[in-house]
Amino acid sequence: MPVSDVEQLEQAVQGDADALMALLRQFGPTIRRRLDINQAWRSKLDAADVMQVTYLEAFLRIGQLKTRDSKVFAAWLTRIAENNLRDAVRQFQRLKRPDPRRQVRSPGSDESQTALLEQIGCLSATASRQAAGKESKALLLQAVARLPETYQSVVRLYDLEGQTPQEVARALGRSVGAVHMLRARAHDRLRELLGSESRFFSDRA
Repeated sequence: MPVSDVEQLEQAVQGDADALMALLRQFGPTIRRRLDINQAWRSKLDAADVMQVTYLEAFLRIGQLKTRDSKVFAAWLTRIAENNLRDAVRQFQRLKRPDPRRQVRSPGSDESQTALLEQIGCLSATASRQAAGKESKALLLQAVARLPETYQSVVRLYDLEGQTPQEVARALGRSVGAVHMLRARAHDRLRELLGSESRFFSDRA
């Protein structure tokens, strides 16, 4: 007897990877076709990039889906894909206006860690000017170590080692567009991991 979408969703939410894969094969192609990528970005980004990261995020997030309904699942997956596309475009736009502060940071230095804390919103402007304390940076590195392997690699190479998006893409065997999306999602996870520990991010050096 064929398994219904509701049954597959229930199994997927409970951690059945095969059930989730079946759902992604069923709903993913339609979502991919509906992605609206502006002509200006099509030479840098395509739907395959978006869906690649979307599927990874689906595996990480499926346990949080509350409603076992195929329409809800499709809408949820669509939102993830659209968020990934939006974040990649935003990053490409930012790269047209490079941050001069990034150019003077030493890879792997305290500056790079402070900049990451500022980037993900865990450090105030005052604190970032003075640099975060050792305790704050230790918490950051512990949080990075808890990220999924792909997210962890992107953060270490891009944010902490100061490699370019092109260098990170080559190292990971991904497109530059995928790197930007993975980095955005990695930053989301870091905000979640560090949110309850925000009291440690103060102006003390």
